[in-house]
Amino acid sequence: MNSTNPPGSSPRPSAIALTPLLLFLLLFFGAGLYFTAQGEAMGFYQLRAPVAILPALALGAWLAWRRGIKPVETLLQGMGHSNVMLMVLVFLLAGAFATVTKAIGAVDAVVALGLGALPPALILPGLFLVASFVSLSIGTSMGTIAAVVPISIGLADAAGLDTALVLGAVVGGAMFGDNLSIISDTTIAATRSQGCRMNEKFRENFKIALPAALATVVLLAVLGDAAPVVAPEAASAWLVLPYLVVLVLALLGLDVVLVLGLGLLVAGAFGYVLADGYDVISFASDIYAGFESMVEITLLSILIGGLAALIKANGGLDWLAATIAKFARGHGGRRAGEISIAALAAGGDALTANNTVAILVGGDLARDIARRHGVTPRRAASVLDIFSCVVQGVLPYGAQILLAGSLAGLSPLLIAGKVWYCWLLALVAIGFMLWPTRASRVAEAGPSVAGRP
Repeated sequence: MNSTNPPGSSPRPSAIALTPLLLFLLLFFGAGLYFTAQGEAMGFYQLRAPVAILPALALGAWLAWRRGIKPVETLLQGMGHSNVMLMVLVFLLAGAFATVTKAIGAVDAVVALGLGALPPALILPGLFLVASFVSLSIGTSMGTIAAVVPISIGLADAAGLDTALVLGAVVGGAMFGDNLSIISDTTIAATRSQGCRMNEKFRENFKIALPAALATVVLLAVLGDAAPVVAPEAASAWLVLPYLVVLVLALLGLDVVLVLGLGLLVAGAFGYVLADGYDVISFASDIYAGFESMVEITLLSILIGGLAALIKANGGLDWLAATIAKFARGHGGRRAGEISIAALAAGGDALTANNTVAILVGGDLARDIARRHGVTPRRAASVLDIFSCVVQGVLPYGAQILLAGSLAGLSPLLIAGKVWYCWLLALVAIGFMLWPTRASRVAEAGPSVAGRP
């Protein structure tokens, strides 16, 4: 018998609703590990993620039907969500921009200039800092990755660096800026849901993020070994301008779609003027080739959006929230409250593969937990934002790593383990939550502290 939810009501919490996601992860990672153990060099490419997710979608649709929910309508709403379509458009434009700039020789020009300015040992820290600055300025990790990864790939190849480590440095820097930027969606969602001011959250967040960022810079400088540099043949320095246009426009705050579109036009124009034999037909062909390079990530993003909608409709997110709330009520004190908020943010992001959505979904519950456990609003907003960004930055099926991996032709799993900043940020944040001398600050609890600096 179907368990129909009344119209307009919240779905009944259900742990079973999470099984489609578990099935997808089991199939994708299980197949990858199996083929890798069998000696396949590209083990994780034997079963493609957009195919591995199909049984999970079927299971999610069946569970929705059992609950009296329209599965096809729910699936299509998730697949066609505006956030999903925006990601798809960014993926396509980023692929086209990367392909065109490579074809006109812009990558070689950047590599030649970069190798002349930085010793190989400082390339990795430099890329992390550049990505951090860009992301902090524009408030989007996706736009940062789309702008910086094409440059970093060429530098990695020329300097003999581990490409996965280079991409990990860029993704880490992008997540650093996204987590702290006052114009980031995650910051806005976290502060509004917890009732604190931007500057309060920034100060609380910065003292946790800074040690992790400094440790990342040191590790990248010490452990990022570089082979003897092989510089490319000389290329016109003017070909660097498409990258500069993208970075400058992004820093000016333009929408990422507009930034990439204008960057693509500038790259085509400079290719026509400076690259031998590069014409309008070549430009059009390279744009389409760039689109084709993003087919897998585009399909997966659309299907992940549908799966997330089915999980939410079936009560998966509500079950997760209820479970964490039950744990929080059974344990007193600030630490239990902060750990519960961290688990809520991390779990929500793992299920939705979107840090902003995870904050929006869990924001009200996090605020309730904070009030019950004496966690200040600024602290709750900081923990909520940090742990959603931590998981998003290392999630192999998250948009950030998928975009970086697609641009570089690298397995997302290889990148996930190399995003050192996110792993270090998690350790530092956990250390701050467990630090015993902070117990005396419980007195700051309650809604009366919402505006206190």
